[in-house]
Amino acid sequence: MRRTALLASVSALVVGMIAWPAARHAEAAPTAFVHPGVTVSAAQLDFARGKVNSGAQPWKGAFDQMMASKYADLNRTPKPRATVECGSYSNPDYGCTDERQDAIAAYTDALAWYITRDDRYAKKSIQLMDAWSAVIKEHTNSNAPLQTGWAGSSWPKAAEIIKYTYTGGWANSGRFATMLRDVYLPEVINGSNSNGNWELSMMEAAVGISVFLEDKASYDKAMAKFRTRTAAYVYLSSDGDLPKTVPGQNLDTKAKIVNYWQGQSTFVTGLTQETCRDFTHTGYGISAISHIAETSRIQGQDLYGTDVGERLRQALGFQSKYQLGAAVPGWLCGGSLNLGLGPVTEVGYNALHNRLGIAMTNTQTLTQQQRPAGSNNLFVAWETLTHGDNPA
Repeated sequence: MRRTALLASVSALVVGMIAWPAARHAEAAPTAFVHPGVTVSAAQLDFARGKVNSGAQPWKGAFDQMMASKYADLNRTPKPRATVECGSYSNPDYGCTDERQDAIAAYTDALAWYITRDDRYAKKSIQLMDAWSAVIKEHTNSNAPLQTGWAGSSWPKAAEIIKYTYTGGWANSGRFATMLRDVYLPEVINGSNSNGNWELSMMEAAVGISVFLEDKASYDKAMAKFRTRTAAYVYLSSDGDLPKTVPGQNLDTKAKIVNYWQGQSTFVTGLTQETCRDFTHTGYGISAISHIAETSRIQGQDLYGTDVGERLRQALGFQSKYQLGAAVPGWLCGGSLNLGLGPVTEVGYNALHNRLGIAMTNTQTLTQQQRPAGSNNLFVAWETLTHGDNPA
């Protein structure tokens, strides 16, 4: 028995020695950044453009939905502020909604430009980005980190497409980069000890901004925080009796962990730290995980084959099952769930099911039911168009 235990220990040590460099390697910034390369690549954009222009579904319907939205309105007037003040649940809302929606509009216009090649949309995206980069100085109040994460996730997606595909020029791109570096990155790069969706959204912004700025040090720092937070956000049975935790949160007893997991004391694969809070916030966390994994893949480090991909797959499947109407057992969140996952499944489903061939029955059903996926009006937008069954 002792010999068996010894061999098992040695085996585990060897596995750990093999796995650790792989994990570190997957966090490393690329030697040369790929552009456009935040959440969506040039190849993915080309695939979507071809499908829309041929009238194929669901892409044409998704494009039409986007173009009919308020975010594609060429008459939109940007509403920048020097100070964006956001309290809890955006109360007070001094520029919070305006900032988030102008950022989504800039991304929407960038997508519209790419697919239509209509210069008006590129110029509108630039107008929105220029308006904010000329004015904003800071984010304040309790929701400042989250607000910065949300808006800061959309801005670089727009900027990447415009800077690297629009040939008409963007005179103030340097000022926009300075805005991201000085106003947004410092607010998100050090993370948060609040609910996990905060730090995940903040790291999404930090990773995207780092790509646009070609800032390898910030990219590595954000990726490392992302890996740690993802492991602490989605539970796998292989984690042991209790979920993993984030250093610095001092969740050093079962009672503290259960309290942080919204009172849930039974842990099963796919459960997230916010499942028992509500599916809306859980969706924010899942979406950020998928966006960062997709950006990392575009930049040459594929995380879908690591524990990140497995946690994403299980989180999508678990939440999708109940979003589709499965009966809630008494041990899960007291037998009651607050649903509303949102349009957040396309990116992870495409990567894991379509690219890797993993069966994801519940996620597939929910994804197809929700098509075309729209916007959550915070930082998610048009992912059936960009990632729906997209092999690129």
